[in-house]
Amino acid sequence: MAVTVAMLPRWSVFLLFLFVLCSSGAKVVAIDVHAAKRLIQTGSIYLDVRTVEEFKKGHVDAVNVLNIPYMLNTPKGKVKNPDFLKEVSSACNKEDHLILGCQSGVRSLYATADLLSEVS
Repeated sequence: MAVTVAMLPRWSVFLLFLFVLCSSGAKVVAIDVHAAKRLIQTGSIYLDVRTVEEFKKGHVDAVNVLNIPYMLNTPKGKVKNPDFLKEVSSACNKEDHLILGCQSGVRSLYATADLLSEVS
């Protein structure tokens, strides 16, 4: 399935997290939608960290797209998903290249920080 730029979310900055453990450690870079499109087409996994409800309203249409919410909607408001790291570990290998995205970049930034702390 081809991924077009129109299929990518409206925001233009993503965080790329590489789960490659090496002597230099993991690498995180900010990328634009065009770079995200190329990476998705070459096998990177798009990890949408928005809520399930947001994901259902629209998301990247690609083979390698996952929705693992960083925050969960509860009767008391949004709370951090206590199983986020466990769910990512179950769905992805440490060698997978992940593109993390959300609505504004805040949740993907926090999710990336949590993932980095897990591999350090």
